[in-house]
Amino acid sequence: MNDTPGARLQALFEGHRLTPTQRRIAHWMVRRAADVPFLSSVELAELAGVSQPSVTRFAVALGFDGYPALRRHLREVAPAEPARPAPGSAPSGGAEPNAYQQAVHAEIENLRHLAELLADPAPAERAGRLLAASRPLPVLGLRAAAAQARGFAYFAAKVHPDVRVLDEGGSMLTDRIDTAVRAGASALLCFALPRHPREVVDALEYAGAAGLTVVTVADSAFAPVARHSDLLLPAAVGTALAFDTACGPMLLGRVLLEAMCDGLPDAQARLEEFDARAAARGLFVE
Repeated sequence: MNDTPGARLQALFEGHRLTPTQRRIAHWMVRRAADVPFLSSVELAELAGVSQPSVTRFAVALGFDGYPALRRHLREVAPAEPARPAPGSAPSGGAEPNAYQQAVHAEIENLRHLAELLADPAPAERAGRLLAASRPLPVLGLRAAAAQARGFAYFAAKVHPDVRVLDEGGSMLTDRIDTAVRAGASALLCFALPRHPREVVDALEYAGAAGLTVVTVADSAFAPVARHSDLLLPAAVGTALAFDTACGPMLLGRVLLEAMCDGLPDAQARLEEFDARAAARGLFVE
């Protein structure tokens, strides 16, 4: 794991059985790792959308006497001062950003955090090898995450010989997982975004029991799908608008495509073959 404030915080939380409320607090602490050592319990509670006593109970669950003891510890492992202005804040001397600008600033902050996590490329590289080796490769994404699964699969099919999109729930979902396993699949890629459908959690549990290695792109390392994932790569979603924005998960999906291509010796040849066929068909307007 790379040595960033967010990574050190995540390491602090690992190994603890956290309630959904506590996972929400942990998620926001990782997202605002540089600022959180300077927040009061009331401010952290407001940031995470929980009660102040929940923050206190969270600190105790981590083994501290209370939130002040946790904050003292965080000041030892985090930078001495906030690394950058809070998302959505106005530049010095500038006008207060409007709601649309604040949403963009918050998404930029999410991408900065993703870049920090990718400072250690090993998890993404491992995921790429797992996905490249799975024949077929099932890609799961339901409801809000269906677009991410389809987008990944669209490009993956240009270099991988057998990609199967699982973007519909219901009783057929487990049947399609069984079919992929019988065909030789060794891994499953899942995109899991809020709100997390129960069907996704159940499907990942079923896939793991069927012998598949589950690689998951989720909005947080503390998402409900974490306990059913062999390798989870987090990328936060934006929550400043009426509907969540998913620039981080989409970009992380493209990173995994790149890593998967590195594990497919004939990936470049397949791309060149596709380009030649597309040109012959006049597929694209130049």
